[in-house]
Amino acid sequence: MISTQNLAALPAEIELQRVCKALAVLDAIISPEEEYRYHTYDASWGEGEEMFEMNDGEGDQMLILFTPEGAVINGYADGLPEADKGPLREALPEPFHEFIFGEPVNSIGTTFCLWTVDNSPWQVGPGTPAEDGSEDLLPILDGHPRTYIDWAQDYFEEERFPKDGLLLGTVTQLYYGETLTKPMVQALVTNVADWEALRRDLDGINYPYDFD
Repeated sequence: MISTQNLAALPAEIELQRVCKALAVLDAIISPEEEYRYHTYDASWGEGEEMFEMNDGEGDQMLILFTPEGAVINGYADGLPEADKGPLREALPEPFHEFIFGEPVNSIGTTFCLWTVDNSPWQVGPGTPAEDGSEDLLPILDGHPRTYIDWAQDYFEEERFPKDGLLLGTVTQLYYGETLTKPMVQALVTNVADWEALRRDLDGINYPYDFD
């Protein structure tokens, strides 16, 4: 299982970004109600910057910033001791400082921080507590479609899905960034109430689709 003590299964930056977009697209398809989504993606977070967020609505949050220099992950597990940001400030590459030491991360908190620059191996920030919650927050990023399927079918209402559940083949297509079509959407959920709203969500994620 992925954690700050075991990063071997955490995808490299380019693949991780693809996975994050897939998670946000799947949540947008399954849950028209934004307040019930765990995973969102903002492709226009800043100039040349994109951000993924995991928020369970109960205090646990994970933010991932993708920049031209690399990527940085901020994790916060509610109720656990926060990381010491003094040593982190010394070790963290400067392009990530504004994000990690500014908002919204500063208000959320940090129990673990990871980063990669120029596709280098992921690094764990110094000052990370022994218990940092990473073993609960990071596994959804493992790049395996089945991981999302198991989570989604446990979290969302069963009636949202076709009788055979989420199709592994279709979810896998999204993990690989393939263009989303109406038949693919209809293979994942029993009903789409608002196609225009879904288009807006996909535009915000900057995920390719063709609904014609």
